[in-house]
Amino acid sequence: MKKILMAATAIFLTVTGANAMDKENTLYLDLKDGRVVIELDPAVAPKTVARIKELTRQGFYNGIKFHRVIPGFMAQTGDPLGTGMGGSGQKLAAEFNATPHVRGVVSMARANDINSADSQFFIVLANSQFLDGNYTAFGKVTSGMEFVDKIKAGTSENNGTVDKPDTIVKMQVAADAEK
Repeated sequence: MKKILMAATAIFLTVTGANAMDKENTLYLDLKDGRVVIELDPAVAPKTVARIKELTRQGFYNGIKFHRVIPGFMAQTGDPLGTGMGGSGQKLAAEFNATPHVRGVVSMARANDINSADSQFFIVLANSQFLDGNYTAFGKVTSGMEFVDKIKAGTSENNGTVDKPDTIVKMQVAADAEK
């Protein structure tokens, strides 16, 4: 009886799509050590998610450096210059939301102007809730955080600037990965 119930549950989950990945709102971030899967949240940051997917589909992030990585805080990427000063050239209005900046959350980097986010984003390495309400969180790592932890880091003393930084091997929207 137990086997029949387990089989029926598995069939139900498959048929209903429960626990199914929304491939249109999932990113595959391939790093030197493995694949990171990021679940995007268009409900809390629709314009940011749309722009990140647009840049991803253009191949913008492929080969981009993790130019600023502070151990116990965050890993930042998305600057084509690799200096922290570049972007795609299109500023985004802030979409601050209630998502807490805990380990694995993906959020937009910005300058002092709250509407200055562009293409740079960071992955939170350790709970950093002091960022809550001040940065646009738009997704979370659902698998592969162990690969994020292996990204070459800078030091707190040099504000996380990385000498010979790791890069994004490839970033793609999951829905496009099977085409």
